Amino acid sequence: MELRIREGRAVLAGSGGESAREVDPHSLAIGSDLAQALHEWARVASAVGSAVRPGDSGAEAGSVVSQRGRQLAQRLAAAMGTSVRFVDPVSGEGVIVDPPAPAPRSELARRLFGTPDPAGEPTPWLTGLTVSAFVAAVVVVAMLALANTLARETNGWLALIASAVVTGGITPSLWLARRVPIVRWASFGAAAGIVIAWIGVLIVVF
Repeated sequence: MELRIREGRAVLAGSGGESAREVDPHSLAIGSDLAQALHEWARVASAVGSAVRPGDSGAEAGSVVSQRGRQLAQRLAAAMGTSVRFVDPVSGEGVIVDPPAPAPRSELARRLFGTPDPAGEPTPWLTGLTVSAFVAAVVVVAMLALANTLARETNGWLALIASAVVTGGITPSLWLARRVPIVRWASFGAAAGIVIAWIGVLIVVF
């Protein structure tokens, strides 16, 4: 993808050279703020580029326009997830801006813990596992108390059905919460507690 200036407006084109189809940034899913910033930069760059040449007294304005263009190209590459070719409107030099590389994360960790913590913060293992253990203990006690009461007061099959209903009702919420920071630790603990509790439920029923 190439970032161009056409008649004072920013346009984006494919890799087909000058014949590539050009589109308005507002027609792409990059956010209205970024699209508007691209057009504003293009207007300023058109005015500065036609009046400023290297060595002129206004060369400083040209460097500001070039720097701003590179920043917007970086934002565009990150939003689109693809490389962007940026042609400096002042110097005419072309630069390839690549999207930021994702932080390394193993497939197992990605599946278990979802997206990375915000701002690159380290995973709070000690606090998170403590919360998970506490929630797991609460779930185990609650499910076993329910199953034991129903098995004693009614019959074992009713206790088994009630445990299945509880498990089926809470599972979708646990699945959705698995990627939410902080809340996911409670989700992991509840899931582990359900698995452990089912062992006790089967012992109580049978």
